[in-house]
Amino acid sequence: MWDLKIIDTDKTLYIAIADAIERDIRLGILKPGDKLPTHRGLAKTVGVNVTTITRAFNEAEKRGLVSSIVGSGTYVSTGSGYYPSLINTEADSEKLIDLGLILPLYEKEPDISPVVEKVLRKNNMNELMAYTEPQGLKRHRLVGSEWTRRFGVTADVENIIITAGTQHALNCIFSSVFQSGDRVASDALIYPGVKTAARRCGIQLEAVEADNEGMLPQALDAACRRHAIKGVYTVATMQNPTNSAMSAKRRVEIAEIIEKNDLILIEDDIYRFLSSQNATTLAQLLPERSVYIPGISKAFYAGLRTSFVAAPKKLCNRISQAVFDTQWMTSSFNAEIACECITSGLADKIIAAKLEEIELRASLMKSKLSGFRYKYTQNSMFVWLKLPVDWSSGDFAKTAYENGVNVIPSEKFAIGGVMPPNYARISLSGADSLAEFEKGLDVLCRMLNYEISPKLCVL
Repeated sequence: MWDLKIIDTDKTLYIAIADAIERDIRLGILKPGDKLPTHRGLAKTVGVNVTTITRAFNEAEKRGLVSSIVGSGTYVSTGSGYYPSLINTEADSEKLIDLGLILPLYEKEPDISPVVEKVLRKNNMNELMAYTEPQGLKRHRLVGSEWTRRFGVTADVENIIITAGTQHALNCIFSSVFQSGDRVASDALIYPGVKTAARRCGIQLEAVEADNEGMLPQALDAACRRHAIKGVYTVATMQNPTNSAMSAKRRVEIAEIIEKNDLILIEDDIYRFLSSQNATTLAQLLPERSVYIPGISKAFYAGLRTSFVAAPKKLCNRISQAVFDTQWMTSSFNAEIACECITSGLADKIIAAKLEEIELRASLMKSKLSGFRYKYTQNSMFVWLKLPVDWSSGDFAKTAYENGVNVIPSEKFAIGGVMPPNYARISLSGADSLAEFEKGLDVLCRMLNYEISPKLCVL
């Protein structure tokens, strides 16, 4: 059992205790899954009242450090000992083969200069350099409306918001649609950017059990009975990291529970452009309570930092205010270029080229990983690899890093107090070329076959 020995008494006590929890997690004294002392027991150890400990645990939970399980206690959250973002700005990753980050296959994107030159020839640069309403220029929102319609979501131009990418959209949604302290249900394994956005906005993510089709309806319903859940975040197609996809029946069941419990849905559909399936989105089933994000960064020119968000008017105004509060508006110049790519057909050509490359890399991946268990969906940019029992997810990622390859351990995606499965996410799109992708896979295969053990052998 953890024994709290040192706190900074110059700080407010509950903050000092929360800081001590965070410190001991970073030092490895507290590990993911460790159970913390009871409120009463820790209060006695520190010499404070139980209310102070309760506030300290609540603060630690807001930071994503701990999770409380009713009837069981408070535990160190899985993933809390790992850098919270996918990108560690302090790390030197120049020499790594990146099989971790899901990058947009940049080499399949042609030189953007002709598109920029075409935009410059329109002689409307002063308009694009001026302040606009936070929601974005109407003609850009019209293209956004057409983009969302590709995936079955009908949104009027007045219900589209232009944001600076999907991550910006998530921050705007969490900060405006919900209030600090609100609980939002999500899969127990999710894209880490959602965790950081929720944490920054004071939103508590509530883990919901999932299966091969994603979030379980009965588990979501049970979470709503246990807690005052205000919303649901989900990826119904090519869920990151598990590649799960909801069936039509599952989508209807989830939609019914969202409706019954008066929840707001955030549907992140950033990989939908890759899917060959024409499944109904959850947003189609719940048009008046859904925020739909069909991001374009993975599709073409991520550096444009442009995305579309579709929302009912009652939410659209609040999200637009959050855009204003964070950066006034998204760059109209960047949005003009993005819209030109879509309307000219260039975006579709880029997507087609990326699909061809993904098919080549998927074929190579299936050949290399033959004999190992993994979950892969056609056209996906990533694979969810089950690790042999002798490899823990964290050790696998650490050893891969030491041998020049970046992969993402399952702990990075975990929320709540339940330990994640022993998997690693392998990106098909992070490596610069097919040859580099193969080289990285060869390192992983040597590890899976125990030809490389922890702290042995390098590239």
